[in-house]
Amino acid sequence: MNTATTHPAAEGQRRKLSAFALLAARREALIRRARRALLAVLIDRAEGTVDDVRAAVPVPDGINPKAFGPVPGELAEAGIIAAGRYAKSTRPEAHARPVQVWRLIDRAAALHWLAMHPELPEPTPEPSDPGDLFTNTNKMPGAGTPGDYERA
Repeated sequence: MNTATTHPAAEGQRRKLSAFALLAARREALIRRARRALLAVLIDRAEGTVDDVRAAVPVPDGINPKAFGPVPGELAEAGIIAAGRYAKSTRPEAHARPVQVWRLIDRAAALHWLAMHPELPEPTPEPSDPGDLFTNTNKMPGAGTPGDYERA
C-alpha cells in the first residue's frame, strides 16, 4: 500500500486497527477477560462503557489502560454490540472525558460468544518477550511528559 497517496484519515484508521490487532494478540487473556466483562454488563443492563470494564477487570501493573482499546471491536464486528452515544467517564482519574456507550444488540449471540470464549489463563511472561506494547515502560526519551503515561 502506498501511504503517500492514501488519505491521512484512512491511513490513521489502518494504523489504529493494526496496533489493536497486535495488542489483542499480545494481551489475549486480558482482552478476553475485558470482552467477557463488557458482555456481562450489557446482558445485565443493556448499556455499558469502558468504566464498567475497568471496574470488573483491573489494569495489571505496567500495562497502559490503552490496552482496552480493542475490547469492543470484535463484538461490534460480529453484530453483538453497537456504539451508542457518548457519556462522561465516572472514574475520577479520567476527568469526566467522553467515553463510548455500548449497547447490546443480540443477547443470544452474546451468550453464545461467552460460551465459545471461556476465560483464558494468565500468560506467563517470557524473559525475551518484548511485549511492552502499550505498557508504561515503552517510552521514547523526550516523548510526552510523565503525566502522559499515568494510568487513567
